[in-house]
Formats: sequence, structure tokens, C-alpha cells
Amino acid sequence: MKIRHALRALAGIMRREMLRFVGQHGRLAAAIVRPLVWLGIFAVGFRSVLGLSIIPPYQTYILYEVYIVPGLAGMMLLFHGMQSSLSMVYDREMGSMRVLLTAPLPRWWLLGARILANTLTVLPIVYLFLLLARFWEVRPPGMGYVAALPALTLAGLMLGAFGLALSSLIRQLENFAGVMNFVIFPMFFASTALYPLWRLEEVSPVVAGLAWMNPFSHAVELIRFALYLRLESVALVVCSLASIAFFVLALWGYDPGRGFWARRTAD
Repeated sequence: MKIRHALRALAGIMRREMLRFVGQHGRLAAAIVRPLVWLGIFAVGFRSVLGLSIIPPYQTYILYEVYIVPGLAGMMLLFHGMQSSLSMVYDREMGSMRVLLTAPLPRWWLLGARILANTLTVLPIVYLFLLLARFWEVRPPGMGYVAALPALTLAGLMLGAFGLALSSLIRQLENFAGVMNFVIFPMFFASTALYPLWRLEEVSPVVAGLAWMNPFSHAVELIRFALYLRLESVALVVCSLASIAFFVLALWGYDPGRGFWARRTAD
């Protein structure tokens, strides 16, 4: 594999994904409107859940800043990763995925480039949400936005690899909506995206245990700490290992001799 060929393939895949994302105006609008709706409306209801139902108005930013906003940033990455996996299933049924994988480049590079392109595509939208959150008095340190970039990138790569692995296991496009309901919502709600772990432990140790084992919780914690210039080492290790595990599973799923392609040939 020559470097110039690999970089050309990466640039082509990134350009295709960005044009696709920008061209889907409904998806682009939903990506930014969804977390703003949660921030502006639903977050108010979580004050009582967190034991913060009676607080002065000037302190409401604590709720949004510490718990809700980083969790909603993670939610954007989660939904984008699942929607990207949906596009992978569509590309596979239309045949463009097969054309991509027959390129004279290693499969791991092509699939990795697809995940990286999807992650870099959504990052500007996540930062737009973080900037809009300043209207809710959510104002982390200026360097926190810079420190959060590696955390957001790693979280996006992990969730993108998870979506890629999931897409390799789905055989029909019609089944994807049901699979998303059984995956994306439990992963989101059984996490620390909206509730602190200590509060979950007080309410239900079982749910707290599920949240701790949920890789998405560690992605949220990594983002949450990075925004305030702190490193959560456990979350970093978990996200890194989960990214590798999901990517290996995706490579197996898209292996012509073993994964989806082998099952399709057998059928």
C-alpha cells in the first residue's frame, strides 16, 4: 500500500461522507435541534431526579454544565454513529460498499477511513452545539474546547466502529430500525449521559452497574472531564479497548470469507 494511494482514498471517502451529510438537510437539522430540545426542555425535568429541584436560577447552569451538556454531546455522536451504520447497510444493498471493499487497498484501511470520515463530519456540529449551550450559561474554560477534541474524536471513533460492526450483522435494511430501538435507547438511558453515577447507585445498584459496564458511559465521562481540563484515565482505557474490539468485529463482519458476505453467498 503506497501512502499517496491511501491518502487519496481517505480524501475521497471523507469528501463523499461530508457531501452526503451536508446534502441531507433533514438529518443535518435534526443533529443540532435534537440536543437543543433536550437541553432547553427535558433537562429541566431532571433537576428533581438529581435532587436539584429547588435551586436558585443563577445556579441552574451547574446542572446543564456538569451533567446534561456533555451527555448530549455524546448523544450526538451516538445517533450519528447509528445513522452512519444505516447508510452502510444501504450502501451494501446498493452495491457501493462492495465496490469500495474491492479497491486495491487493505480492508482495515478502507473501513477505518469510513469511520474516521464519519467522525470528522459530525465534530463541527458537536462544537456548534457546545457553543450554543453558552446561551444556557454553560461556559467551560476556553482550553476545554481544545482538550475535548481528542475525547470527542475517540468517542466518535468508538461509536462509529460499534455502528460499523452492527451494520455487518444486519442482513436487511428493513430490520435496522428495530435493531436501533433495541440498541441505541438502552445504551443511551443506561449510561451516565443524563445522571451521575453516584445518583444511580443510590437509586438502583443494578442500573448503576449496567451504566458502568456501558462503553457509552465512559465516552461521556471522557468528554465531561476533558471539557474541564481533566483526564479520566479509566474512561480513556475503556474507550480505546472498546474501539479496537468493535473495529476487529467489523473487520470480521466484512470479511468476504467469514462475515456477512460469506452468509450471503451461502444463501
